[in-house]
Amino acid sequence: MDNIERNQLFETAKSFIRDAGTAIREKIDQPRTIETKSNADDLVTEMDQETERFFAEKIRSHFPQHRLFGEEGFGDEIEDLDGTVWIVDPIDGTMNFVHQKRNFAISVGIYKDGVGEIGLIYDVMEDVLYSALHGEGAYKDGKKLDISSYSKPIEQSILCLNTTWMLPENRLVQHTGIHDLVKKIRSTRSYGSAALEFAYVAEGIIDGYLSLSLMPWDVAAGVIIVREAGGIVTTADGEEIDMLNRTTIMASHSDIHNEVVEEFVELK
Repeated sequence: MDNIERNQLFETAKSFIRDAGTAIREKIDQPRTIETKSNADDLVTEMDQETERFFAEKIRSHFPQHRLFGEEGFGDEIEDLDGTVWIVDPIDGTMNFVHQKRNFAISVGIYKDGVGEIGLIYDVMEDVLYSALHGEGAYKDGKKLDISSYSKPIEQSILCLNTTWMLPENRLVQHTGIHDLVKKIRSTRSYGSAALEFAYVAEGIIDGYLSLSLMPWDVAAGVIIVREAGGIVTTADGEEIDMLNRTTIMASHSDIHNEVVEEFVELK
């Protein structure tokens, strides 16, 4: 993908995501059809489905050679990242969408032969767009984001973390150092949208984001944006991220990343 082609794709993707956000805002107060997926907390609405269908139609119309890897079933069967693949979460933070009508985002990551080229996270109700092009930095509504020189000890750090990971009966945390980690840091936060938590790391308003279970559409855009802002993104135990399967995530500025990862590596 040459620079001209990538820049044209970037501008088109931005127009898609803004149009999708406008449609959501126009319908935000309409009655919702709400269903559950894997459990009672895993919600999906007709708006999630309509938004992914919108992206599917736009991509197939404008870029028939591209593929879509999406959450709601309107994309392609994806077993590799060959060629150009759009990884889309139409509404990241559906519970917030349903209960709060805010604090949710549209997340779009565009990958070329496995390399994250374009990342877009759109805070729909705030009309704020976080964006990144591979090798060209990350931005919030055109303002450059840079956390590459952030320096803060872990004891003064705020980490985004879903508090359910700390429950003793949660099988995912039985062999991790998450409880010791929480004792070290200044505080935790949870915003209910993985995409926005990545964006806040890139912006520098939180120090890190740790999750023990995310899907590719949750992370595809955020990985690109945080890295382009000068941060580090790996699995929780410091490995490269598998963009085709469920994964753990640790995203932060460089000053605390290794110390958080070590809590998990020691107990592998």
